Amino acid sequence: MRVALGIQYNGAAFCGWQTQPEVPNVQDTLESALKAFATVPISTVCAGRTDTGVHATHQVVDFEAPVTRPMTAWVRGVNTFLPESVAVRWACEVPDDFSARFSATERTYEYWILNDPVRSPLMNGLVGWVFRPCDEVKMQEAAQYLLGEQDFTSFRASECQAKSPVRTIHEVTVKRYDRMIGIRLRANAFLHHMVRNIVGSLVYVGTGRESVAWFKAVLEARNRTVAAPTFSAAGLYLVGVHYPEELGLPSYSPAPWIF
Repeated sequence: MRVALGIQYNGAAFCGWQTQPEVPNVQDTLESALKAFATVPISTVCAGRTDTGVHATHQVVDFEAPVTRPMTAWVRGVNTFLPESVAVRWACEVPDDFSARFSATERTYEYWILNDPVRSPLMNGLVGWVFRPCDEVKMQEAAQYLLGEQDFTSFRASECQAKSPVRTIHEVTVKRYDRMIGIRLRANAFLHHMVRNIVGSLVYVGTGRESVAWFKAVLEARNRTVAAPTFSAAGLYLVGVHYPEELGLPSYSPAPWIF
């Protein structure tokens, strides 16, 4: 039996998703809990590998279950062995050919910025921070140039291992809620650091350092060196992974801020 799990985690506690020697990571933490629950080792595949400090409200993993358990047990039982920074939110039986990574058709990220003259210690590690006033209307205007199938080399990390820089963005929305600015991007897939690099350039536009036309030129340049620096990981959340509807899997869990 193949099982899919919906996972949430506070990324501030980890050096990313992927298993790594001698550093805390989400994959090793989850697989350790699965082993403790099932009494045998279990290897997982995730929908998208998040970086150090990046959070997830809707990470999806799958694995071949070595024992038969009710789906509720895969939630409550595994959570017994997980730290407070990680939780299994749901479990579903899926077809044998299901892959959390390759069966996904879309992924959604949200980035949250505290736009306030003074930083908040209560939000440390949970949001990005911009102390200069941001014009979210100009940010939204600039962000619309990202829609559609395009070459996103300008927002691609130098160490990105993807074979192609071409991705298709289906939705990009910038909204303000008092002191908070939320940026949502929904695409077929993302490049390494793509969202954080986009956010960095949108912040340049929002603070008036650069214009909307500059943002368009950056995208068209297909050159990472002309864009803004990579923005902080603290405010980035993987919030959605969409699969074919016939699988009946949940597809979205909002970040813990208003959108």
